[in-house]
Amino acid sequence: MAHAVVRGWQGKEATGGHHPEPALSSAAMNHDPIFALGPHRPAQPVVGDAQNFGQVILHRRRATPDTAACFEKREGAWQRHSWDALVGQAEALAAGLVERGLERGETVAILGATQPGWLRADLAGHLAGLVTVGIYPKQAPEQVRYILEHGAVRVAFVGDGEEMEILLEAAQDNAILEAIVPWDAALAERFAGRDPRIVPPAVFGVVVTADQRATLEERLGQVQPDDTAILVYTSGTTGPPKGARISHGNILALLRHQNDVLRFYQDDLVLSFLPMAHVTERILGFYVRINTGTASAYASSIGAVLAELQEVRPTIFGAVPRIFEKAHAKIRGEVAAKPALVQRLFAWAEKVGRKTVWYRLEEKPLPLLLAAQYALADRLALHKIRAAFGGRVRLCITGAAPLAEDILRLFWAVGFRLYEGYGMTEATVITHLNRPGATRLGTVGRVLPFLEHRIASDGEILLHGPIVFQGYLKNPEATAETLVDGWLHTGDIGTIDDDGYLRITDRKKHLIITAGGKNVAPANIEQAIKSQSPLISQVHAHGDRRQFISALIAPSPIETLQWGAQNGHLAADDAQALIRALMANPTARTPELQDAMARVTTRPEFQQLFVEPVRRGNEQLARVEKVRRFVVLDRDLSQEEGELTPTMKVKRKVLETKFRDLFDRMYGEEGFGLEAEGTV
Repeated sequence: MAHAVVRGWQGKEATGGHHPEPALSSAAMNHDPIFALGPHRPAQPVVGDAQNFGQVILHRRRATPDTAACFEKREGAWQRHSWDALVGQAEALAAGLVERGLERGETVAILGATQPGWLRADLAGHLAGLVTVGIYPKQAPEQVRYILEHGAVRVAFVGDGEEMEILLEAAQDNAILEAIVPWDAALAERFAGRDPRIVPPAVFGVVVTADQRATLEERLGQVQPDDTAILVYTSGTTGPPKGARISHGNILALLRHQNDVLRFYQDDLVLSFLPMAHVTERILGFYVRINTGTASAYASSIGAVLAELQEVRPTIFGAVPRIFEKAHAKIRGEVAAKPALVQRLFAWAEKVGRKTVWYRLEEKPLPLLLAAQYALADRLALHKIRAAFGGRVRLCITGAAPLAEDILRLFWAVGFRLYEGYGMTEATVITHLNRPGATRLGTVGRVLPFLEHRIASDGEILLHGPIVFQGYLKNPEATAETLVDGWLHTGDIGTIDDDGYLRITDRKKHLIITAGGKNVAPANIEQAIKSQSPLISQVHAHGDRRQFISALIAPSPIETLQWGAQNGHLAADDAQALIRALMANPTARTPELQDAMARVTTRPEFQQLFVEPVRRGNEQLARVEKVRRFVVLDRDLSQEEGELTPTMKVKRKVLETKFRDLFDRMYGEEGFGLEAEGTV
């Protein structure tokens, strides 16, 4: 191995920071009473001596039965669910699963949006000693069929009519699946008679008898830390998805150390909207909340997140980097459209804000003059950016893909603490994190204090510790490749600074080796260009064994439609209808949308809009990394075309195969594609 083992940080830094977070005054909260929470005191984890996650759930119910577990929006109003109510409903479902004859360790699946119904089904599985598996919404029936069959799912919970249609198609001729349980009675009634396996939720009852509770407790007592708790299917960027087995012990190890990583408070409030089938929302967004008793409001839809940020005004917010890339590009675009005086004012305010970043990172007070300048800059301009996220966020976590350091610095400059982290399904969820008092922009932070990391001779990041998963279900070959002598081979390339901060370069299998023998990380190129314009949705860099780097650029649907309407290429009403549909379902790429985009994207004047962003992105890159030629696609990439995973990661091999002709033409046909100025 090329790098010595570096253990997790210890001592004062590992306490979550010795500077207490500022209290949230009643005036600052400015909430409907429905969101009134506890005092601004550290939350108390309940993991204790639990030997499985089901026992943690019961510990939480006993510790704070009447405090808020979550909020959901019904008919325009936010409704509160206490921990006692939420766990009680899950307990009734668990008793019903046991009554149906499910044995400890068998599998139940959950398919639906990120809503309390998902939580109840998941908790029910744990309380019954079962293994739970999440399925991403809006998957093709064949993808759902694979998980149902491969995971030997006996009962599936489903959230809405669209998902029910998919599930019914996927479950045809499935002899193992014996029950399909809608989340509510209305959905059960709507589909009654379509499949004899559909079981109304009322069958599970609402009251748990003493005998049923005793049976559940006895089963839980038999669940050991080494037993599998959840099954998480990876995104499948390189083939069929693999079912990662995460044990109760993996989850408990993370929960027992979470206060070593981040500090949670009794008055914290989360806005949740990311898919529950992903380990980030499932474990960090839900299981950690159970341990600390933190409340969450569940966005009524993805399209409603921006509006509901203003209603909920969360103190903790998590999102994928693309959210912040788009916000950054939108800020730049809106400022550029303002009068020159406003542009100069914002430039001054941003300059002042950037001077404060070092002090914020080090958690040191601002010098008096800088504090006075910042107060003015904040009042005139900077507070508006924080207000877009509700105005109260004290802790924001992002990961899953790299985020440009310039974007991070802008958010820190406006007082928005944005912490990058790193992790993977096979390591339960998170292994590295920047955090209060221990943050270095451009890195994903230090390894968690109970883990070890090191860099292999080929640059691959290796991990060892109690949250490393058990292996892949029914796939010993893949398990043996990933787990070697107890070390998890992540497949990511990175470096470790002398003081332990990890920098991610790219995926091991994604590195481009140019015709000149140079190793190039496509993620760096894609990140540099993607952040330059809100018109850019995705960038795919290409150049393996080629003489220079080329790229495919996929345009952003909403911005493309807006430009098309403003420039007379689309009817305004048609564009607005498509935009409304996208806001309700941002990942959908319908034929109507594709046709409308093609009417805009093929116009030369639209294509020229991408030359300047590529040029600006190239300025951040080394000469060998610069994109010399690129093509703007006539549509965005999509799950429907098999180009994106459910977590919106690009399937690089699919794109390399599907667009091979375009790549060949950029290298072999003079004048094909667009030239990025200054790179020839």
